[in-house]
Amino acid sequence: MCEHTFVRWDNLRIDGEEERNLPGYRDPALVRRFDAPEALNTNFYEVRAKSALNRVPKASRMPFRWTINPYRGCSHACHYCYARPTHTYLDFNAREDFDRQIVVKVNAPELVRAETRRPSWKRELVALGTNTDPYQWVEGRYKLMPGVWEALRDSRTPCSVLTKSPLVTRDVALLREMSEMGLFSAAFSVPTIDEKAWRASEPRTPNPYARLEAAAELSRNGIAVSVLVAPLMPGINDDPRQVERILELAAEAGVVNVSGIHLHLRGEVRDITMEWLESYRPDLVPRYERLYSRGAYAPQAARDRVGDLVKDTWAKLAPKHPPQQSRYADRADPAPHRVPEAAREDLQTALF
Repeated sequence: MCEHTFVRWDNLRIDGEEERNLPGYRDPALVRRFDAPEALNTNFYEVRAKSALNRVPKASRMPFRWTINPYRGCSHACHYCYARPTHTYLDFNAREDFDRQIVVKVNAPELVRAETRRPSWKRELVALGTNTDPYQWVEGRYKLMPGVWEALRDSRTPCSVLTKSPLVTRDVALLREMSEMGLFSAAFSVPTIDEKAWRASEPRTPNPYARLEAAAELSRNGIAVSVLVAPLMPGINDDPRQVERILELAAEAGVVNVSGIHLHLRGEVRDITMEWLESYRPDLVPRYERLYSRGAYAPQAARDRVGDLVKDTWAKLAPKHPPQQSRYADRADPAPHRVPEAAREDLQTALF
């Protein structure tokens, strides 16, 4: 039996448990609350999911065909997060509920093991962190990810993770083993290192410097690591000097690939982001209204500007800091989160 087969999480119980029916789940979810500052006013809904592997639409230009999301909703509370509207499928709202009503798929490890053991499984690339962060705060309590990685390792399924959390280093021994098997790479999202912009735009995420330190730790263990400087938001975190400093630190950390992606605003996320902007930087509101007057994407010239800023800056920095620690430094495509030019918008759709 899998070490991480579902058990009732009695060791996590605190006062005030209740049950709630959620759309798409047969059994009621057990609602838990934790006595921790990071979990203040947050409910966690334990559910038994029907499946863990999610197929990426064929029309997508992304370099992966499958995703896994052990959690729905994300306590990082990034105002611009593309995944917010998906919470409405659970009868939650895309605003504060997305941040504070977190669904936990407690049987995710056993599902991944069962689904990757099927004779029909072709061991295609699986990406984690494409909707919500699998290493958000509550993973420190439920510890679902080791079981997920073990199932992917045992089935020899190639996989990657995108995260904003240094908690990923908790599993470094397992991830190093998978990397040595040629199965694993990691990417960190580091949109800014400016404290004001960081605290305003993604208020409950780990410190960006801690993310870069985690990138260095994985790199020292021979794991291919990328950094996404994304989303880049005009007037907030797109100053060339700031971007250059992020890339300098990434190079020093042994990162083997970087990408920059312009903010895009679709549907309700547009309203949420514009409301945040009105309170944080009202002087930028007219500029954003012009940029997004024709839809979810800024004009191509604006998108090319930030993409080229990152690409050109990295080209100058990377030769000065060769990633000596990574076994994958000489690979042309060291990480599946590498962003082809044609797929940049698809990537933000998947990640933000």
